[in-house]
Amino acid sequence: MNFARVVVTPMRSVRTFATAQKIKVPLTLFGLDGRYATALFTAASKTNQLDAVEGELTKLKQVIDKSDKIQFFLENPTLNREQKKNGIDLLLGEKKVTEVTKNFFSLLAENGRLNQTSKIINSFNSLMMAHRGEVLVTVTSAKALKPAQLKQLQDSLTKGSLAGSKKLTVENKVNPTILGGLVIEFGEKTIDMSVSSKVAKLNKMLTDSI
Repeated sequence: MNFARVVVTPMRSVRTFATAQKIKVPLTLFGLDGRYATALFTAASKTNQLDAVEGELTKLKQVIDKSDKIQFFLENPTLNREQKKNGIDLLLGEKKVTEVTKNFFSLLAENGRLNQTSKIINSFNSLMMAHRGEVLVTVTSAKALKPAQLKQLQDSLTKGSLAGSKKLTVENKVNPTILGGLVIEFGEKTIDMSVSSKVAKLNKMLTDSI
């Protein structure tokens, strides 16, 4: 693909990253990370490389999450754009990645937006889930749930009226402050069955009755 040159402002650069052919984006995202993720989705769509780019971003995110040094490099504001570009070229050079991914991260480096990498990857994942007709369900628990428990919960939600015809992907987050129970976030809906929520309601009842 012939990518346009980086121009004066970051947002114009994002728009010129993937021009011409009209691509239907399955989800409207906002914010800086949303706009960059949408540009990447559009560019990958034009070369039929959505799955390949998704896989590359997933592996890259795993590397970032495991390395404090890489996180510091991406977020360090004292490094100039040339240093950032050389660093990201070195990081991606260790792996075989598509030109779409390579050019996109060069764009981030030149625009000084590498500190948004993790957020952009998360936003791109949201676009891919919408592209496949999937819906993310976030289940927060005081302790990590076992795979069998997550599977049972996913089956129950799939059979319920909330899912409809959509495929659910269940993600478990751990937050000890909820004490016990579950908090289920499904799109714009939240089902709070946590112990902390019940305690808060009980405290409110007791306070209101005094």
